[in-house]
Amino acid sequence: MINNLGSTNLMDNGTLREPDIVMNPSRLGAMHQSRLSFVRSLVRRMARQKWTISQSEWALDGQGFGHVIYRIDTLENHYHLLIFSDEIANDERNDRVIAQKWDITFALVHGDVDSGLFSRLKDNVPLQEAGRNCSQVLVLARANKSMRVFEHLVDSLSSGMQPQRDILASVGYILRTTAVYGNGKFGIADFEVLKQNLDFEPSFSAQMCAVYVLRQFSLDWVHYLAKQRGGDQAVELIKPLQRYLGVGNATGLGMVPYLINHPKIMDRWLSQREHAIAATSCQPLTQAKSTSLVKLLRRAVIHLQQVITIDTNQQEKNRLSVQELDTLISRLTQELYHQWQTLIQDTQTYSYESQEIVITCMLELYPDLVDKYELTMNADEALCLRPGLLIEEILQILQHRYLWALNIDFSLAKSSHWFWYRSKDKEEPRMGVRGVEPGDEQEMSLDIARQISRLHQALINKPVSMPVSEFLLEQPQYRSITRRVWAMTQCPLGDIQVNLLDKQTLPMDLLRCKLAMFGATKFDPRSSRWVRVTLFQGAPMSDELHTDEWLFPVFPQEGLLQNQLPQNNAIPGSSLTTNPDEA
Repeated sequence: MINNLGSTNLMDNGTLREPDIVMNPSRLGAMHQSRLSFVRSLVRRMARQKWTISQSEWALDGQGFGHVIYRIDTLENHYHLLIFSDEIANDERNDRVIAQKWDITFALVHGDVDSGLFSRLKDNVPLQEAGRNCSQVLVLARANKSMRVFEHLVDSLSSGMQPQRDILASVGYILRTTAVYGNGKFGIADFEVLKQNLDFEPSFSAQMCAVYVLRQFSLDWVHYLAKQRGGDQAVELIKPLQRYLGVGNATGLGMVPYLINHPKIMDRWLSQREHAIAATSCQPLTQAKSTSLVKLLRRAVIHLQQVITIDTNQQEKNRLSVQELDTLISRLTQELYHQWQTLIQDTQTYSYESQEIVITCMLELYPDLVDKYELTMNADEALCLRPGLLIEEILQILQHRYLWALNIDFSLAKSSHWFWYRSKDKEEPRMGVRGVEPGDEQEMSLDIARQISRLHQALINKPVSMPVSEFLLEQPQYRSITRRVWAMTQCPLGDIQVNLLDKQTLPMDLLRCKLAMFGATKFDPRSSRWVRVTLFQGAPMSDELHTDEWLFPVFPQEGLLQNQLPQNNAIPGSSLTTNPDEA
């Protein structure tokens, strides 16, 4: 898909882009990991502050079941990650939220773990939602094995062999998380607790730290089992392949309500990113930066070629982006660009996927200008009205800021095709077809566009000089959306310009936006409602933390592998043929 957005896409003086450009759901659905993604900022902080991660207790039996405890030491605090490994049947291994058992359950705990707390965690962490925990627990999560990668690694390493590269490259992880809770659910610490914690005060830092340590465990686990099975002939996975393996994640509709219900957070994440884009885009594109850009773009091309996805739409997006980036690389090697603005302007005929890759690469080249924005990702989420506000003012905001919503015809059935609700058992978001599936009487308030439309219709029949407070006394059902509209005057990037009820809406775009902010890579949509991704792929290991870039993870080059892999396996690229639907 070609997206010609014209010269307003990025201002010539480096000012911020307009909300109707940034908040286009198709553009949000093409975002990539960047320097400001939470996994990247966490690893930089760990490296700068010299955090250490060590095994505190290893209590697994010969089959790899039992528990393990890791200790994380920061500048001023220490934490423990408790991991419980349980034997489950293959038919019990399910990535969906309805699952009752998992290969791995784990919890990040602030401070020490005495015998009493350990006993309580051992009883409750494996139960996940069905258990109850204390506020000393910062993160509660679970994960399943990639059985094909797990078994192949243990078999190969126990025999003194390195694994086949095509198997590792087609998956990219050993463990895949299915939920990582850090929001006060089930008795664990609330967000307010982390506001006073300098280690984990930045958005989602505690959750990302727990996942990072889980990655270390996944490697320690297969090394342990290989040793148990192979004895003295067992070997460890070589370091380049350890770095290549991240942690998988299977994510569904549960992420969507967060982006809608936390508009000030959404605005802060994207506005800080936009400030970084503005600061870097007005810099001259020197020869040195151009050379570095070409290297990153070439790496992005390989990265996209190595993405394995069953989704034909994503396959086509990746194929087109590879073609476009190859064209751009050719132009850069001809030294046709000396200003970022000119380069970015020329890429406006490219797909969103390619445009976002170019922006991500640009941010990568200016750590001194970009990294400071990682410290300003949090926001006060209060939505308040100004005393004395008049209807005329609200109408002006609606007609200026919300034309995208006012232009939707909600008298058409397709505009209200879906309704969103929470499942009874797991309280997880679901989508139902209005008038066909039951539950629309318990619809969630994610219909921002429809609420905007209804508010506008209610206001245009009122005197413009009427106080908003008087209107809301008469019609209190509009109180919430009116507060939101007024609060968003200071948060132009708080509202995604999408009607979530529309028949053609793709929740995948919203999922990818949030996952990209987390720092996910290798996007593999499994349907229109859930996606598999990888976190920390390519990141430094815990014994080699550094602040250097690891953008667009790719399979290690032949030279880095030191000829330790079977020679008959070519480095995977676009021609790699493997069954991507691994269990």
